Amino acid sequence: VQLQASGGGLVQRGGSLRLSCAGSGNGNSIRAMSWYRQAPGKQRELVAEISSSGLTNYADSVKGRFTISRDNSKSTVYLQMNSVKPEDAAVYYCSADLLYYTSSGEPVVERSWGQGTQVTVSS
Repeated sequence: VQLQASGGGLVQRGGSLRLSCAGSGNGNSIRAMSWYRQAPGKQRELVAEISSSGLTNYADSVKGRFTISRDNSKSTVYLQMNSVKPEDAAVYYCSADLLYYTSSGEPVVERSWGQGTQVTVSS
């Protein structure tokens, strides 16, 4: 499964932005999907994740402001960013955990990453 992220750009402080990440290929293998971000000079950090059944988890820094959702029929995950702050500026990456089975029936989980999409916040 290949992931294509989109929706990044320039947003004003306090504004909103919606990121999308569409998967192509065997969408049936997709399990959890996530958004990470990496600011200059910092490590990549988890922003939000959503299970295949819709359970969500957020970084404390974005709780109440960001919402992750997914459309399984489109193999797509979204990140709605509201009340954006300057510290939200970063390159945002989507990821998907892919479940496969070996020839002997053993489950294997691999993570696929999309290319980053830049979010810039103007104050």
